[in-house]
Amino acid sequence: MNIMLVVAGVAVAILVFFMGWFISRRIGEAKLAKAEELAKKIVLEAEKEAEFKKKEAILEAKDEWYKTKVNFERELANKRMEYQKVEKRLQEREVNLDRKVDILNKKDRDIQNKEKILFAREKAIKTRDEELNRLISDQNRQLERIAQMTSEEAKKILMANLENQARQEAAQLIKEIKEKAEETAEKEAKNIIISAIQRCAADHTVESTVSVVSLPNEEMKGRIIGREGRNIRSFETATGIDVIVDDTPEAVILSGFDPIRREIARMALEKLILDGRIHPARIEEIVAKAQKEMDVIIKETGEQACFDVGIHGLHPELIKILGKLQYRTSYGQNVLQHSREVAFIAGLMAAELDLDANLAKRAGLLHDIGKAVDKETEGTHSQIGYNIAQKYGEHPFVLNAILSHHEDVPMESPYSILVQSADAISGARPGARRETLEGYIKRLEKLEELADSFKGVAKAYAIQAGREVRIIVEHEQIDDNSAANLAQEIAKKIEAEMEYPGQVKVTVIRETRAVEYAK
Repeated sequence: MNIMLVVAGVAVAILVFFMGWFISRRIGEAKLAKAEELAKKIVLEAEKEAEFKKKEAILEAKDEWYKTKVNFERELANKRMEYQKVEKRLQEREVNLDRKVDILNKKDRDIQNKEKILFAREKAIKTRDEELNRLISDQNRQLERIAQMTSEEAKKILMANLENQARQEAAQLIKEIKEKAEETAEKEAKNIIISAIQRCAADHTVESTVSVVSLPNEEMKGRIIGREGRNIRSFETATGIDVIVDDTPEAVILSGFDPIRREIARMALEKLILDGRIHPARIEEIVAKAQKEMDVIIKETGEQACFDVGIHGLHPELIKILGKLQYRTSYGQNVLQHSREVAFIAGLMAAELDLDANLAKRAGLLHDIGKAVDKETEGTHSQIGYNIAQKYGEHPFVLNAILSHHEDVPMESPYSILVQSADAISGARPGARRETLEGYIKRLEKLEELADSFKGVAKAYAIQAGREVRIIVEHEQIDDNSAANLAQEIAKKIEAEMEYPGQVKVTVIRETRAVEYAK
C-alpha cells in the first residue's frame, strides 16, 4: 500500500514536472517570439529613421549647395557690376583723354599761330628800335655839338647833383625822424615800464637750505634717533635729507640742497611725530605718503599760478613742472614768484603796446621753467626750458622768448623783448635778489682774471651777467686745434675754482688780421 502511494506520488511529481516544463517552454517560446517581433520592429524603425536622416542630410546638403550657389552667383553679379563700372569709368577717361588731346592739339596750333604773329611783331619792333636808336644818336650828336659836352659827362654831372641833393634831404629827414622817435619812444617806454612796475606788487622770499621741525618734548629726539640710530638712518635714506639733532630745545633741523626733498622730509617727520609710531617700516610708509602729497601740492601750486596770471590751456605736465618752481630759488628770489612778476609786467607792457597780453604773460610765466629741472638735465636753463615748451607744443613766440631772454639767440618778436625787459625789472627791484653789486662785480672779475691767466690769451670779457666769457687769443700763439683745447681747459678751471648759478659758456675767438699803412 505504502509502495503504491509512493509510486503514485512519484508519478504525480513527474507529471507535475513535465507539465511545468511544458508550460514554461511555451511561455519562453512566447517571450522569444515577442522579443524577436520587438527586435524586428526596432530594426524597422531604425531603418526608417536612418532613411529619414539620410534624406534630411541630403536635403540640408542640397540647401547648403543652393545657398552657396546663390551667394556665388550674387558675388559674381556684384563683380560683374564692379567690372562694368570700372570699364565704364575707363571708357569715360578714354573719352576725356581724347577730348583733352584734341584741346591740346588745338592749343598747340593756336600757340604756333601766335608764335608766328609774335615773331612778325618782334621783327617789326626790332626794325623800329633800330630806327629809333639811329634818330636818338643823331639827336645826341647834335646836342653834344651844341653843348660842347659828351653824354657821359652830362650824365655824371646830373647824377652827382641828384645824389648830393638826395643825401642832404635824406640825412635831414633821418635826423628829424630819429630825434622825434627817440623823444617819443623814451618817454613812452618810461611811462609803460613805470606803470607796469607800479601795478605789479610782489613779495620776496629768501633761499634756505635748512628746515626746522618743532618737537612736543625733548624725549621725541631719542625716538627719532631710535635704537643705535636705526630710525634716523632709515629716515635719511628714504628722504635723502640730513637730520641734525643738536642742543636746540624741542627742535630738529633738516638740511639739504634739494628743497622739494627737504619739504617732503619735513612733512613726513611732522606726521611721524604726530602719529607717535616711529620705526623703519612706518618711516618708509609715511615718506611714500608725503611724496604723493607733494605731487598733489606741486600740481595745485602750478594750477594756482596759472589762475593768478590768467593763463589757460597749459599742458598738464607743464603745470607740474611750473609748480616745482615754488621750491626753487635764484639768488634768494623764489623762481615761481619771479615768473609771476615777469608775466604780470610783460602782460601790462604788451597791453599798453596793443599786443597780445595773454601771449606775453604766457611767455613770461614760462621763461624760467627750465630752472625746475636744470639740476637734473645738462644745459642752460633757457635751452632746457625751450626744449620742454617745444615738447608740449607752445607758440613759436613763447619758445623764442624762453630761449632768447638771456640773449643766447636773436630775438624774433616783440614778446621776447618784453619778457627780457620784465625779467630784468623783476630781478633788479630792491630786495628781489640777495647778490650785492660788489659780489656780482667780483664774480665777473674773477671770470676774466681766470681766463687771462692762460698763455696766449689777449683779452677776456665776462658778458651776460657772468653766464658767458669770451676770450680773444693771439693767433700767432694759438692755432685752431689749440683754441678748442684752451676752451676746455678754461671751462674745467672755472668748474674747479668758482661757484656760479647755472652754466658758464666759454667762447674762444681766434682771428687773423692783415694791416698795412699807405705812406
